[in-house]
Amino acid sequence: MNNPKILIIEDEESLAAIIAENLREEGYEVVHAPDGKLGQTLWQSSSPNMVILDVMLPYLNGYDLCENMRKQGDDTPVLFLSAKGQPDDRIKGLQVGGDDYLPKPFHLPEFLLRVQNMLRRQGWGKEEGLGFEFAGHYIDYRSWIAKLASNKEEALGERELGIFKLLARRAGEVVSRDDILDEVWGNDAFPSSRTVDNFVMRLRKLFEPEPAKPIFFHTIWGVGYKFTPEAKK
Repeated sequence: MNNPKILIIEDEESLAAIIAENLREEGYEVVHAPDGKLGQTLWQSSSPNMVILDVMLPYLNGYDLCENMRKQGDDTPVLFLSAKGQPDDRIKGLQVGGDDYLPKPFHLPEFLLRVQNMLRRQGWGKEEGLGFEFAGHYIDYRSWIAKLASNKEEALGERELGIFKLLARRAGEVVSRDDILDEVWGNDAFPSSRTVDNFVMRLRKLFEPEPAKPIFFHTIWGVGYKFTPEAKK
């Protein structure tokens, strides 16, 4: 099965670029249209599995575009993104056929979770969204439980799981502390880099044979961390 295709119809280029980059990192195929008219053309021609739709667009606004497509019998899931976040605006978005409505500015992890949930309801369950296995350990992303090679089970906290998922998704790459802060803490008040180090130390205590001599979670001095799940003991 191919990866889900997501059409972004958004005229704010910088925001569209951020959304597209993060969706691609999650494994989705991304198509972008900067206005409503081109958006409708791409919607009809590219057969997306989901549409991220701004409301205030050049040539054809998001409400009218969504309503047009619904009248044509198209039932592609639609997530509205808009600076128009009043209750009446959300109601209108749902009335014209939208499936969800997220006001701007939004928290990126919440946005990605909404996308994942909407696609899952369409039968697009991504394997990486269920869990991760390495060196006899299994981390269940749904229950937040780590089933260790020793047969013990440990519950992970929100930050620990967030850091692990990011490092696992980018296994073999150097991930900077800034990237970890941006993705795991998002718009929340940023902790110090030392706080990130403490969470990684917790992951080492759980998964490393010798936490003081890590073979999975490597410190890249002055930058961040690299996760190598295929490390040999």
